[in-house]
Amino acid sequence: MMKKTAKFMLSMVATAVAMSSLPVMAEEQKDGISIGGAVRVNYAYRHYDESHKDKLGDLDFDMAAIKFNGKKGDWGLAAEYRFTAGSNYIKSGYGYYDIDPNWQLQFGINKVPFGNPEFISNSWWFGLPYYLGFEDNHDVGIKASYDNNGWNTDIAFYKKPVYSATENKRYSASLFSGEINGTEYHNEETNGVNFRQTYTSEYEGGSTTFGGSVQYGQIYNSETGNMGDRYAVALHLDSTYKGWNLQLQAMQYEYDAADSADDNKIGIAVVSWQYEIASKGQAYSANIAKTFATDFGSVKCYNDFGLMTPDVADDSYDNSMQNVTGCAISAGATYTMVDFILGKNMTFSTANNDHVGLPEIGDDWDKRININFGYYF
Repeated sequence: MMKKTAKFMLSMVATAVAMSSLPVMAEEQKDGISIGGAVRVNYAYRHYDESHKDKLGDLDFDMAAIKFNGKKGDWGLAAEYRFTAGSNYIKSGYGYYDIDPNWQLQFGINKVPFGNPEFISNSWWFGLPYYLGFEDNHDVGIKASYDNNGWNTDIAFYKKPVYSATENKRYSASLFSGEINGTEYHNEETNGVNFRQTYTSEYEGGSTTFGGSVQYGQIYNSETGNMGDRYAVALHLDSTYKGWNLQLQAMQYEYDAADSADDNKIGIAVVSWQYEIASKGQAYSANIAKTFATDFGSVKCYNDFGLMTPDVADDSYDNSMQNVTGCAISAGATYTMVDFILGKNMTFSTANNDHVGLPEIGDDWDKRININFGYYF
């Protein structure tokens, strides 16, 4: 049975996607600060969970979020905090300075520039790279962004993740220090450097953004004091034409931890849960979507597919896959996502495989339905 903390993780996925797609109504303050947020509820039906079959699923409070945005002159502030039924955590919180019309400097908890600039997903569940630590990740550091004539450059340095490595209460997936399935991990992410370059070509009916990303950082072993390292590279494309959207991404990553108990795997944590992933591998994403205008707003229907192929010494490690077919409905201040999820050897979307890229238990695609409704203010 899927762990109950999965619904906490899914709540922040929904809010991140929806807040990027839906204009958020906010109360303007005289000092330039705007306040907004969201409240969400969630219906889940897990086909592999007998209790869900008996009860015809569950309906729960999902989450509430509050956002602050403000600017005075060339200086600005942006922050967001989340509350769920069993946890609370900061997603982002940073100050920024507009050096000139093309350059902006951000300092604090900001979004790591890696992969497709927005999301490599349309659905409530994010793409598979999210579960490896490479989508909508937020760390503590400084980032410089350049934007001019279609060219966008991001250069960043991150000292550490938002929360301690021993704390699993966090928005972004990052390395975990503690015991998982009998293996003890002592890893802490530190001193990360990121570079991303994209170019956007605009044409009648749409635009195409293509580019590449590079990430390098260190892994500190808190037990031995030794350093390992980590890297990731990606090529990505995001193209729109007359309501259609195509997203493609291919990436390679490796976590090379010092003094590891098992070099084939490493521990990851996100929003009140921890699990293991293959320490080295590739991840491929292919998503397609179509947005339809309606009298009440819009409807976006999509299919998001992700594949992870482990590249470790242990030949028993298996591929992980996730496919999400769904529609997102925007109407006024509401945003609703209806998703049908298929998972194979994939954490959060399968019954018995709470990992990514490790040896598979069984050989089945698990299925679930999720409906998430949110009101934004």
